[in-house]
Amino acid sequence: MNALHFPLSPEDQALVDGVLAGQLRALAKSITLVESRRAEHKQRAGALLEALLPHSGRAMRVGISGVPGVGKSTFIEALGLYLIDQGLKVAVLAVDPSSSLTGGSILGDKTRMERLSQSTSAFIRPSPSSGSLGGVAEKTREAMLICEAYGFDVVIVETVGVGQSETAVAGMTDIFCLLQLPNAGDDLQAIKKGIMEIADLIVVNKADIDPRAAQMAKAQMKSALHMLRPASPNWTVPVLTLSALRNDGVAEFWAEIERYRATMLASGEFESKRRHQALAWMWEMIDSGLRARFRDHPEVKKSLPTLCMAVEEGQSTPSAAARRLLGYLG
Repeated sequence: MNALHFPLSPEDQALVDGVLAGQLRALAKSITLVESRRAEHKQRAGALLEALLPHSGRAMRVGISGVPGVGKSTFIEALGLYLIDQGLKVAVLAVDPSSSLTGGSILGDKTRMERLSQSTSAFIRPSPSSGSLGGVAEKTREAMLICEAYGFDVVIVETVGVGQSETAVAGMTDIFCLLQLPNAGDDLQAIKKGIMEIADLIVVNKADIDPRAAQMAKAQMKSALHMLRPASPNWTVPVLTLSALRNDGVAEFWAEIERYRATMLASGEFESKRRHQALAWMWEMIDSGLRARFRDHPEVKKSLPTLCMAVEEGQSTPSAAARRLLGYLG
């Protein structure tokens, strides 16, 4: 089957050429284009991504999550600087489901990651939610592909808290890493159980504050993991302790990333996972597009406020209102 091709304007061809040539301005403008919600920009973004797709896929995609205060920014900066010292180029993208109100927490992270942001081998960029977690996943994936085409060796996708966005990030990265605090109690572990089930690597950060507590947390994590079904029969989730502030354990962390990649490549799971993620991305975009078209339907726009009020006031059941609205689509 022949690949789908979309027309590329001279302006967008210049963006493609600039990204492939390693021009930072072209990279930033391309990501801005794919983040736009304007219809004409979406069509241009589709053509641009189609042109860049053959040049993507060579980076290691690393998802990093953890509760606020766990030290994600400090950790990412330490990791990024370590990777740059190894001769690699690093891109950092942020997923922020509250960015419609806050503007994206990565702006604060960028200030805290001052040394990393000043490196010519690093790129830090927010990915706004545009009001929905699906938008976060969609735009972050697109930004990730552009960063890969640009030539980054590692793309780090950072989340900002505990919630559904972590699941979205795990569905777009090669390895999902969960950062934990040394003194995290049982209540927090219960909250994070769903996240632990999809984690490929768990890190107890800030181990320098209380080494004994860090070792205890590590033991608790390992015990909890024994009760969970492993995502892969070829991989046992490691639990590491480190101090990003003191740059202690970062090299060991990356060694585990490389071991994971080698293991998954050898078993065939690495490419299989990426294929499944690409297919899931397609269906997410279909769902998002259908929802947008539904809301733009003239009869839906006309009836939606009245039906919403009727449901809120108990004058109509949600199912009846939904059937009526969907009936307008024929």
